[in-house]
Amino acid sequence: MAKSVSDVINMGNDVKMVDIRFADLVGTWQHFSIPARELTEDLFEDGIGFDGSSIRGFQEIHESDMLLIPDPDTVFIDPVLEVPTLAVICNIYDPITRQPYSRDVRYIAQKAAAYLQQTGIGDASYWGPEAEFFLFNDVRYTSETNKAYYEVDSIEGWWNSGKAFPNKGAQAPAKGGYFPAPPADALQDIRSKIVLALEAAGVEVEVHHHEVATAGQCEIDMRFDEMVRMADKLIIYKYIIKNVARQNGLTATFMPKPLFADNGSGMHVHQSVWKGSDNVFFDEAGYAQLSQTAKYYIGGLLKHAPALLAFCAPTTNSYKRLVPGFEAPVNLAYSQRNRSAICRIPVYHASPKAKRVEFRAPDPSANPYLAFTAMLMAGLDGVQNQIDPGEPTDKDLYDLPPEEFAKIEQVPGSLDAVLACLEEDHDFLLAGDVFTEDVIATWLDFKRTNEIDPVRMRPHPYEFTLYFDI
Repeated sequence: MAKSVSDVINMGNDVKMVDIRFADLVGTWQHFSIPARELTEDLFEDGIGFDGSSIRGFQEIHESDMLLIPDPDTVFIDPVLEVPTLAVICNIYDPITRQPYSRDVRYIAQKAAAYLQQTGIGDASYWGPEAEFFLFNDVRYTSETNKAYYEVDSIEGWWNSGKAFPNKGAQAPAKGGYFPAPPADALQDIRSKIVLALEAAGVEVEVHHHEVATAGQCEIDMRFDEMVRMADKLIIYKYIIKNVARQNGLTATFMPKPLFADNGSGMHVHQSVWKGSDNVFFDEAGYAQLSQTAKYYIGGLLKHAPALLAFCAPTTNSYKRLVPGFEAPVNLAYSQRNRSAICRIPVYHASPKAKRVEFRAPDPSANPYLAFTAMLMAGLDGVQNQIDPGEPTDKDLYDLPPEEFAKIEQVPGSLDAVLACLEEDHDFLLAGDVFTEDVIATWLDFKRTNEIDPVRMRPHPYEFTLYFDI
């Protein structure tokens, strides 16, 4: 239920601090706090200033002053802080023009939700991301001129099975974490604590469990919601998981591929479009009960997938997970049930309300505001231009004869490659002024300058194994 400003101010009677939060370009929460007495109607009308030049991908120093306007619908009592604190998510504005800021990622998602309505295809889209993550007992890493290393550890790690006394066993073998009961699953209680904290923050959870990899891979699935609100919830999700883990002596990471030779963390994203009370993706007579609209939507996802990955799998590490020949979904195909295709149509339930498309390539390093928006815009482009996704592929794509498998296109294999695809293919994102050329250019420059070049210029530790004695 929507909250009024007066509702929020009344909530503030029981708190000591108000935490002002917003997401930067890559999706990291930024924040500062004010005493609860500053929670007034003026705050929601006039906003509060901050230095935009100090935030990644935002303003230059000569134009640094920016404005945050709190959204009363996003308020919750933070369940992980010791001092009673009310948290509120904000939108970003220019203080001179009082116009929304073009690089405010939440505003971009709000524009996409409005654009969906303008197209007449639907009134709302609903999203259910399945963000996987690791909980480790220890992490160490450094990258210097003369050395670079990382090391993660977990009591569940298979590499600990041969350690000396005391060793209580029950470590999960590589790819053996899905999903034995405790004591092999040593993280049941911590996941339950996370779920309780999420629910206390207004994030509904459907299920939690251990995931496939050894050494603490987990999944907690949220109940679906409208696109902008689900993006808010995914940011809350990551924040709460990291903090509850820290409070319990663990560290959480949403890095897609922290372990070699075991599964990485993906974020399969379920999505559907509704018009009034009708799911426009459902047709009783269609393949997998999909409507023609849904098939065209899939066509848009498949056509634009290489460009989409610039937002959906946006790190150099993402492509340690998206490797052909393994379980990660790199094949540009669609199918019911088939988890080796990039688009899967779940068939657990026959209800029209449950019909949806699952796009399996994203990972949890993505900024949800940008990733969800990009997927929606690709799907809508497919519907508007009636992009045919071709025939479904109801086979194990990894077991096809070589000549048949060669006909299946695959996603690019690096961040550099998908950024080049985005540079060439982004007109579909500009429809309705949802994305702007400014945002696309800033994203490309930021990723190339701050991630691709620094990784490319550094020796890799494994290169010493390969080449030191050459």
